[in-house]
Amino acid sequence: MSWLVLILSGVLEAVWATALGRSEGFTRPGPTVTFAVALAASMAGLAYAMRELPVGTSYVVWVGIGAVLTVAYAAWTGTEPLSVVRLLLILGIVGCVVGLKLVS
Repeated sequence: MSWLVLILSGVLEAVWATALGRSEGFTRPGPTVTFAVALAASMAGLAYAMRELPVGTSYVVWVGIGAVLTVAYAAWTGTEPLSVVRLLLILGIVGCVVGLKLVS
């Protein structure tokens, strides 16, 4: 259960990171509220997962999922460019996150 919660918390990290960028310094109410709710839920899920999983593993998986999804969404929407090198580096992050799950 902790792994599932951790993965969902990583997804919420991508949500709050994207919403933070779209909030324009907390001047837009919709993205600002989305940021606050997703941030609180993401942190709560991370804290829950850390009750059973090691802190280092939990944090790296949480950040890795959030970072990969944030970059993938930005590339998909055209906000950020995606090159072959960038894609390989993102796949490296994914490989490391999967590896941490396999050795846990």
